[in-house]
Amino acid sequence: MNIAIVGSGYVGLVTGVCLAHIGHKVVCVDVDREKIRKLRLGKVPIYEPGLEELLKKYLKNKKLSFTWAIKEAAKKSDAIFIAVGTPSKKNGDADLTYVENVAREIALSMDSYKLIIEKSTVPAETGKRIARTIRMNLPKNKKSIPDFDVASNPEFLREGSAIKDFMNPDRVVIGVESKKAERILREIYKPLKPHMVVTNINSAELIKHASNSFLATKISFINAIAQICDHLGADVLKVAEGMGFDKRIGRSFLDAGIGYGGSCFPKDVDAFVRLSEKSGYNFKLLNEVRSVNEEQKAFFVRLIEDKLWIVKNKVIGVLGLAFKPNTDDMRNAPSLDIIKMLQHEGAKIKAYDPVSMENAKKMMKKITYSKDPYALAKGCDCLLLLTEWDEFKHLDFKKLGKVMSQPILFDGRNMYRKQDFEKLGFEYYGIGRGMV
Repeated sequence: MNIAIVGSGYVGLVTGVCLAHIGHKVVCVDVDREKIRKLRLGKVPIYEPGLEELLKKYLKNKKLSFTWAIKEAAKKSDAIFIAVGTPSKKNGDADLTYVENVAREIALSMDSYKLIIEKSTVPAETGKRIARTIRMNLPKNKKSIPDFDVASNPEFLREGSAIKDFMNPDRVVIGVESKKAERILREIYKPLKPHMVVTNINSAELIKHASNSFLATKISFINAIAQICDHLGADVLKVAEGMGFDKRIGRSFLDAGIGYGGSCFPKDVDAFVRLSEKSGYNFKLLNEVRSVNEEQKAFFVRLIEDKLWIVKNKVIGVLGLAFKPNTDDMRNAPSLDIIKMLQHEGAKIKAYDPVSMENAKKMMKKITYSKDPYALAKGCDCLLLLTEWDEFKHLDFKKLGKVMSQPILFDGRNMYRKQDFEKLGFEYYGIGRGMV
């Protein structure tokens, strides 16, 4: 099938490459001409394991191409995915300006039936607004007005494992209003043989927001439990393990730490709260989820302040900056707020991350960036683990401790065991490990 993907950001690019991988002919569109030039050369603007290799492969066999001309892409395609950004407004609403602009451009380009599929994360009823925008902008001077359908197909890609998630989905959700649209979407995903959840457009749009908000709720719940554990001498890892064996609960996303970040959870929770308010429901639970997440970062800083005693002029080394491992994404990374709070107290920050330091430099000032963890540790009064990269599981902490001013580790992701560090002469502090 001939498919166009409008928007070559994280979701659009991964979706386009993977659709080419399962046999479709895909053209990816973006208004950023410099990005398109680089993509045509096989240069990926984001860090995602396996993406660059697949991109180059399907560029070479011409299953994948890139353009900045929506009109050209739309005319040659049977199905058009909208995968543009939907950033948060100040009030928490999703800004759908780019979605509307793309819908208008598609309408002006149509000369035959098209299936327009929203892939961007959007609030319920966006599909209806896309359809209305297209109807209002279809050329009126033609003898026959082309037919179209709008559908919803939310993405459930995790940064760091996006290709695996696409190729082995838990489910593929499609929101459709016609049998023809359903048939086309089933055909698109047929090579994956996925479990299909077929519903109307509003329900499909809601599934995405509800899913991310529920996962954010699990994270905030276990972080609240972690604070109780610290004061009662309990271990949140064991609490989560005991809870996780209950099939009704499950172990995933019960990982206490410094809170969630990234481009999805904060934005989607905010948008869902606003959507709920507009529908007449006050989603107090999600408001508390957001509050707990913000408090968790402040709690971590208070822990550091308590154990260091004086933070001013102390040299603090930060291991990991990205909001999660296997990505260079710094959007809403907890490290941003934690470092800012420590700098406000007069701390001197050194930092190291395997892939996100270039992005971090654009967002944080007055930080010394180190070439590796060993250069980072030299002269530090403590280390903070903020991103649980695999690389950090294999560090020689005996060697690190020797070059530090004080061998103290604050484990913001509970990646290590206290007893291992005590043997090395470290003071170790985790999250919810009964140590406060």
